[in-house]
Amino acid sequence: MKRFSRLMILGGLILAAAVGISAQPTSRLLTDATGIDDRSFNQAAWKGILDFYGDSWTKTSKRGKFYDVLTAQTQDMYIPNLMQASDEKYDLVIVTGFTWSDALIEVAPKYPKQKYLIVDVDWVGQPNVMEAVYAEHEGSYLVGVATALKAIEDKVANPKFGFIGGIPSPTITKFEVGFIQGVRSVLPKAEFVDYYANDWGKPELAKAQAKNWYDSGVYAIFSAAGGTGNGTIAQAKEYRVQGKNVWAIGVDSDQFQDGIYTGNKSAVLTSMLKRVETSTLVALKAVQAGTFKGGVVTFDTKNEGVGFSTSNPELSKAIVSKVEAVKKDIIAGKIAIVPTYAEAKAKGLVPSNLQASDN
Repeated sequence: MKRFSRLMILGGLILAAAVGISAQPTSRLLTDATGIDDRSFNQAAWKGILDFYGDSWTKTSKRGKFYDVLTAQTQDMYIPNLMQASDEKYDLVIVTGFTWSDALIEVAPKYPKQKYLIVDVDWVGQPNVMEAVYAEHEGSYLVGVATALKAIEDKVANPKFGFIGGIPSPTITKFEVGFIQGVRSVLPKAEFVDYYANDWGKPELAKAQAKNWYDSGVYAIFSAAGGTGNGTIAQAKEYRVQGKNVWAIGVDSDQFQDGIYTGNKSAVLTSMLKRVETSTLVALKAVQAGTFKGGVVTFDTKNEGVGFSTSNPELSKAIVSKVEAVKKDIIAGKIAIVPTYAEAKAKGLVPSNLQASDN
């Protein structure tokens, strides 16, 4: 069936060329076990693909005329899935996250004519691999500022903040240290706690940790943990239904809808937008234009690669205005945000007992 589908795609491309129609590139997205329904990182990558082809999101449709997605349930399927997609000669093969890097480093040299995109990695170094990296620390700084300003607006005395990560890595560290620097730019003495689940797909771990922290007085928790972070949102929803003033901060995609608990009220105050869809769009457009080349491409506040969401009406216009001003200062170079734990700790910008890792 897969070979038949591939033949149908190739037949369509030949027909398009014959009648003078601009051919669409073919693409396959390869994900980890959390799939495109993670409401986070993978979903954003999938959205970019759908946007490129002009299709809409449906959870039941995971294959289009020129694209599809394949989920690896275990990491030992990464290399076979990469090789299969390469053998089937998709114009672009896309993988998301650093856990794919070793597999891609092994496979990419074997298929020098195959084009690949990997997100969150800058060390593959192959001429046929575009490596998209994001200034997560900049976007996280923005949601940190927004959250601190909301605590002040809510007149919370000595608010505490939490961070839940997935698997420790330099990328997740940028989320954490950026968030802390943003909060402390408003509340210099703010206290922080952090926790790493060492998994991208266990929301029950985040939910249990969030409950403990909220019960101990933590005001808001920022999670950068893939599907695991959905547990933070679930606990925040439960507590806001009970009238408790606690917040979850979303990540990657705008998670406002995931936090809705009654009417148009959401437990997600704002989300750090990591527009992974931008990288898939850029790569696909380059393939279509014949300008694709390997190398590192950085997406930051300047090119709208990262930002913050304003969907929640409880994030006041006054706060949004102040955060937008901070964003302009970051773009102008007036605010410098440290992306590593070692440097941030050395400068006294973050606590010295975090579980963050620069390795």
